Amino acid sequence: MTETTTETTGVTEMAEPAEVKIAFMGAGSVVFTQGLLADLFAFPEFTRLRIALHDIDSERLATSEAAARHIAGALKVAPVITAHPDRRGALDGAHFVINTVQVGMNAATRTDFAVPARYGLRQTIGDTLGVGGIFRALRTFPVLRGIAEDMAELCPDAWLLNYTNPMAMNLLYLHRVAPRLKAVGLCHSVYWTMHDLSELVGVDFSDVSYLAAGMNHQAWVLRFERDGRDLHPLLDAAIEKDRELLRRVRVDMYRRLGHYPTETSEHSSEYVPWYLHHDSEVERLRLPIGAYLDIIEDNTVSYERTRNALAAGRPLPVEGTMEYAPQIIHSVVTGSPRTIYGNVPNHGLITNLPDDCVVEVPCLVDSQGVQPTRVGALPPQCAALNRTYASVTDLVVRAATEGEPRHVRHAAMTDAATAATLPVERIWDLCDDLVQAHGELLQPELRVLLGH
Repeated sequence: MTETTTETTGVTEMAEPAEVKIAFMGAGSVVFTQGLLADLFAFPEFTRLRIALHDIDSERLATSEAAARHIAGALKVAPVITAHPDRRGALDGAHFVINTVQVGMNAATRTDFAVPARYGLRQTIGDTLGVGGIFRALRTFPVLRGIAEDMAELCPDAWLLNYTNPMAMNLLYLHRVAPRLKAVGLCHSVYWTMHDLSELVGVDFSDVSYLAAGMNHQAWVLRFERDGRDLHPLLDAAIEKDRELLRRVRVDMYRRLGHYPTETSEHSSEYVPWYLHHDSEVERLRLPIGAYLDIIEDNTVSYERTRNALAAGRPLPVEGTMEYAPQIIHSVVTGSPRTIYGNVPNHGLITNLPDDCVVEVPCLVDSQGVQPTRVGALPPQCAALNRTYASVTDLVVRAATEGEPRHVRHAAMTDAATAATLPVERIWDLCDDLVQAHGELLQPELRVLLGH
């Protein structure tokens, strides 16, 4: 990427590049890749893009390439598009790397639900905390290490823009095994929470200012205003008017904690001990057990629909997503400043959370990259929940970086929803069963059965 140097300050700034190469890891997540490409191709400044698609599934890789070419044609742009079954070919010389890898795909996700269900452990999404999040992380870490090592060799100055969950675990792992890697975790939960809250209180989203911070999928709305006026009274009135809103976990948490959580009720129910273990709460709060299994089936149907349409030459919808990765790339390349929400190492950004955990905070993005904002202290009740989350995350990452299988069990013992449901011996038995089920997707040191 072309650079210029300002002589008076020595600061390196990006000029308009001759070419920007963006590598997609897990490009076979075709529907998501389509949206990101539609966003990227819509920027008029990107006249010379090189899109390098990588996936280990040859059919999905071919489908993503065909979709990319279709979107480019529909938007009348002419990027260079290449498909790579080999990861290194895609990464070589990249300026940005977008990661959407899902290790084990749908089969592994079904295992994450089926095995705990035999123990009576309920999950809704299973991608962030709980045994589902723990084992999703453990099978993702070896791939992340490989990507980081290849980037250090082939594109050491590139930004890794990660979408793969569990976000906090993945980013903390990368920070510990590849501390020089420029990486940020991206999630749309804060944006859509604030968008939907604005709609709920009848205020145009473009008129709203807000601040949120915490852990990914468990951040908290700290400020919600229009023209300097607090909008929480309008939110309270909307909840009072529609009593069915009281039958949602995040509204229940908001009323008890005083701050609205930034992820869905399905997600939020899994990170605390209060809901999923109790039949009455599952009914009262309308919690869909196993909801993510329906989501992955819907994703499969969407993929097959896209694949079949491309094969038949039928037109596809070309719609942008407002996702953060294309916005970050645009800001870094052009210098246009933006604020996004990113997941980054804490390092004093939130003062009452561990310094080395990964937090979600507002970040300025411009030609200097992603620059996180210091928030200060969270409300103590919110920080208390985040600290339990951070402890689980730390133990999972330690299990992998230290090759210590006992820490896998320690993480599950620490997890709030798991500990509320199972006695400790059953937690260890469950971890053994999941280790056996996932087998070679885990690093060798963690394929150990420990019993109790």
